[in-house]
Amino acid sequence: MCSPEPINCYPVLVNILSNTFLRLFNSTARFRVWSQLFYTGENPELKNYIFFGLFTYLLVLAAGLPPLFAMSSVEDHKVKS
Repeated sequence: MCSPEPINCYPVLVNILSNTFLRLFNSTARFRVWSQLFYTGENPELKNYIFFGLFTYLLVLAAGLPPLFAMSSVEDHKVKS
């Protein structure tokens, strides 16, 4: 029932337990569980969106770091360390 990869055993176990509990309560419904590790489709628009989003975030982060170092130097100068 399980392949050698442990990532596949958990969904199978959940499927078995869920269907067992449903049978115990005389239900006709059944669960079907599957796992897919990663989305396999290639979408260039999504890649561009993620790239420019991360690039913008890094630009904002880079713009905020120099004042942090400058304030630290000013504090050091004030306390004459």
